[in-house]
Amino acid sequence: MPDSTPVIAVSGLKVEREIVILDGVSWRVERGQHWAILGANGAGKTALLSTLTGYLAPTAGTVTVLGETYGRADWRALRTRVGLVSSSIRQMVPGHETALATVASGRRAMLGLWGRLKAEERRQALEILSQVEAAHLIERPWRFISQGEQQRLLIGRALMARPALLTLDEPCAGLDPVAREHFLDFLERLAGAESGPTLVLVTHHVEEIVPSFSHVLMLRGGQVLAAGLKQQLLTSKRLSQLFGAAVQLHRNDGRFTLRVAPAPGVVL
Repeated sequence: MPDSTPVIAVSGLKVEREIVILDGVSWRVERGQHWAILGANGAGKTALLSTLTGYLAPTAGTVTVLGETYGRADWRALRTRVGLVSSSIRQMVPGHETALATVASGRRAMLGLWGRLKAEERRQALEILSQVEAAHLIERPWRFISQGEQQRLLIGRALMARPALLTLDEPCAGLDPVAREHFLDFLERLAGAESGPTLVLVTHHVEEIVPSFSHVLMLRGGQVLAAGLKQQLLTSKRLSQLFGAAVQLHRNDGRFTLRVAPAPGVVL
């Protein structure tokens, strides 16, 4: 893909089923950028991700990913170049499957690896297990792996296909505070790796936006509230608009925390 080709180009996107889920969304991701999609529950974050990966068809507008435009390209083939990490995938991995098999399954785009691994597949899977800092889990069954480690393995599974774009749909959901910080530290290292994929993180927690994420897309009610550089958009005023409540943003060493003001009449 030429350097001038955007990783993602969305224009006038509308997704409607019984209700309008996304309405008039336009967004562009360039190479070298890492984006966080931020918004409250029901804002349309996961729907946007599902549209990008071809699991939710647009009602109107254009969606171009890695130079391929929805409706003019085989989206099944495109998915092999777009990694996806989500809780839904984590729940479908067989409990008996080893960490090595889970990572290797990404090469064949399957859940529940069957058949013998080729020598080259095994070599690549072992390299990726080291890359995602999980080499010690090689033969451990999925059911005996912690949730934070499972998330790293799912990233490894996505990396088996050598994707140019890696999308993460609320990967910290369900993690305890320590596991979340360990995972975010890992995500920061992944974002800073040379020749790594473009990252798109869906979250509703500013605490999960690690320093390497350069840009933020803010969604509210299925529409774009703002999109651009993180340092310009992450402000108390913008976030109060985004979440519909008075909030105060705090920064510390490149990380963020959010404090919500008590509702009127509430005594703490």
